[in-house]
Amino acid sequence: MRRPKGDKGQVLSSLVAVVAVVAIVGGLLVLFGTRGHESSADEPKTTSTPKPSAKPSGGPSTIIASVPPRKPTTAPTTAPTTAPTTVPPTTEPPTTGPPATQPPATQPTTIPTAERPAAEVYNNTPRKGLADQVAGRARQAGWTVSGVDNWHGKVVESTVYYPPGMVQAANQLARDLGVGRTKPALDNMKMDRLTVILTSDYTG
Repeated sequence: MRRPKGDKGQVLSSLVAVVAVVAIVGGLLVLFGTRGHESSADEPKTTSTPKPSAKPSGGPSTIIASVPPRKPTTAPTTAPTTAPTTVPPTTEPPTTGPPATQPPATQPTTIPTAERPAAEVYNNTPRKGLADQVAGRARQAGWTVSGVDNWHGKVVESTVYYPPGMVQAANQLARDLGVGRTKPALDNMKMDRLTVILTSDYTG
């Protein structure tokens, strides 16, 4: 008994569908299988680095030891000492100009003996005879001594007192007697002569 042609077409289409499914499944299996191998191949293999043997080998060693570079040691530098340089003296040419002349020293004015005023000498110290001693020295120097006595009062320093117009005569008498001070005459002194008052600082 023969089947109709429509049944044959249905059987062929079913077989084609089964073959297609089988091919797809097989392709998927092949695909996943190859990916697993590729992923395992991509993983890095751990290689064990060979350790150098402690014993020296007989042949030349091909392993170069890495030596850390040494830092240069900076030795302390000592600054050079500079010896003092001796500068030769400069010789200046002698000056041909005239030598400098200094002004002459002022000489004290000497009053002639005839123009000197009279003087009185007073003792203002406990030393007896001091006024007479200085009066004799004044006479030897060319002065006229009109009186000798003791002075009652306090005078701080041996002094030659002078009235107006007799300052030069007082300075000369002070030099002759070794008295260090001259002053204008006081009101209780005579105004026509010099007055010498000697105190304890007088050494002659």
